[in-house]
Amino acid sequence: MVALTEAYDHEPTPEEIFHYVYAVLYAPAYREKYAEFLRMDFPRVPFTSDAALFSELAALGARLTALHLLKSPELDSPACRFDGEGDSHIAKGKKVGLHYKPGEHRVYINSTQYFAPVPEAVWTYKVGGYQVCEKWLKDRQERRLEVDDIRTYCRIVTALKLTLDIQQEINALYPQAESKTVALSEHTQASESQT
Repeated sequence: MVALTEAYDHEPTPEEIFHYVYAVLYAPAYREKYAEFLRMDFPRVPFTSDAALFSELAALGARLTALHLLKSPELDSPACRFDGEGDSHIAKGKKVGLHYKPGEHRVYINSTQYFAPVPEAVWTYKVGGYQVCEKWLKDRQERRLEVDDIRTYCRIVTALKLTLDIQQEINALYPQAESKTVALSEHTQASESQT
């Protein structure tokens, strides 16, 4: 914490540090570079020595956090809607049940009702190995979606669409963060060399 305070001319709050780390973990370049470590260990998180860049990445991380908790005001204008006539029941089966039509950008829950538009990148977006949009609906198969469920799903689609946009912003900044980092203390370096 001392090294960060010296680099930024103020002591960053725990929330700022969390949001910065959250942003870095969502940088596609970081995920690609440290893919092996992310699977089996704890990769290093580079802390930029640039205070303005730290703040910018922390702000993007704060936006992501609010989106992922579904608490962001950015979700109040959903990016998709629920359409079609029916009973809002999530049916089983590939043809009449839950399925995605890429050409239409629609997620059908039965043969007549769907969420749209859902871009393919949003439909295929994975967290923890699961396609978020598909898993959320599969967990509710053979149930009727209530108004709150429909609203929540639209907010999830919107959150993922915005996440993809924010990830690109973070990715554009990430190389700068990695090129100028805060020097580790001797104690931290010693601890790392022992492991």
